Amino acid sequence: MTHSDNGFFGKYGGMYVAEVLRRPLDELNAAFAFYMNDSEFIEELDIIRRDYIGRETPLYFAPTATQLLGGAQIYIKLEGLANTGAHKINNAIGQCLLAKRMGKKRIIAETGAGQHGVATAAACAKLGLECVVYMGEVDVYRQQPNVATMELYGAKVVPVDSGSRTLKDAVNEAMRDWAANFETTHYVLGSALGPAPFPDIVREFQSVIGREVKRQCAERKIEIGAMVACVGGGSNSIGFFEPFINEKEPRLIGAEAGGVGPGVGENASRMTGNASREGIVQGYKSRFLLDEDGQSLPTRSISAGLDYMGIGPQLAELGMSGRIEFTSILDAEALEAIVFFARNEGVLFAMESAHAGAAAMKIAKEIPSDKAIIINMSGRGDKDLFITNPVFRRSEWIQFLKAETERIESDKDIHDK
Repeated sequence: MTHSDNGFFGKYGGMYVAEVLRRPLDELNAAFAFYMNDSEFIEELDIIRRDYIGRETPLYFAPTATQLLGGAQIYIKLEGLANTGAHKINNAIGQCLLAKRMGKKRIIAETGAGQHGVATAAACAKLGLECVVYMGEVDVYRQQPNVATMELYGAKVVPVDSGSRTLKDAVNEAMRDWAANFETTHYVLGSALGPAPFPDIVREFQSVIGREVKRQCAERKIEIGAMVACVGGGSNSIGFFEPFINEKEPRLIGAEAGGVGPGVGENASRMTGNASREGIVQGYKSRFLLDEDGQSLPTRSISAGLDYMGIGPQLAELGMSGRIEFTSILDAEALEAIVFFARNEGVLFAMESAHAGAAAMKIAKEIPSDKAIIINMSGRGDKDLFITNPVFRRSEWIQFLKAETERIESDKDIHDK
């Protein structure tokens, strides 16, 4: 099924929250059901998508990649060309517009790689809403460019120093804030997970990606053999796959973060890893990386956006049923995919999206040459320069940072400002 059954996708999903959160979740569910059938809301959202986000995004045929990989025709859905540089803006604008219609004046969000935080901050700036973003200290450290961008948009970024200091801890803090301030505040959850109705809401706002792909392929008579997307919590993948979920074809492939290996603490693979268990965490039932006592295990990925212990409930159900095939991509393979598509197509994948690129490279020869593999480039790689440069050009990058540090420390004009 595409929509949940009273908040559940098979046995996954639900609303496992404290009583204090039931009221805002019920209020949100009612508002979502109303406004998604309100012509004025839909018209305003469509105008914003066109004029602000820049939809529709291109479906790009990658001729050199197709030739070098052999087999399927390679197409790339360029979500990185959306305003703010990634797919996250689709959901952020949708939820912020919904919240404004509900009379909320304050927005909170969690972020990992920073792209959801950037998108939410931008959406709030456009719509005139106060914005607070919770971000794990580890992610704040490795995603400083995005932190600076959020603050430039006027958002307050709150570093979270509890737990593993990553995305799951940011989610926990955002939930606590919402429970205390829901009368004036809406929580823009960034992925297709959490308690109902968030998985339905996020999928609906992100499904604009998949619907465009379906229309673009029909117009150009492209026969799709497989669709590939990276999967952290799952917002880009479930939106990309949505129009095809109830069909037998094409193949739907989700690329998880394989990190540096198969051991516990070495990856963030929930559907393909050996430490995955069913559990109820952060308000919903799904598959998580948990120990025998149900406590969260450490995760590892070079991509902050995939470094999460859980997966959205609908994706978990579709994976267990076999409709979505999951594969695990190592950090090194994702880095190789970044180089491959940059040098051969002039397309710079975000670190998260590169996992999808790497998965497509692996299966290219499995798909006939008269069919296509569509890769969802969910984001642009500009944000990852502080991660990729130390790998690709370490000595030059160190020299650059030292020189910049010296310049900034000696520049009195900057300090005076």
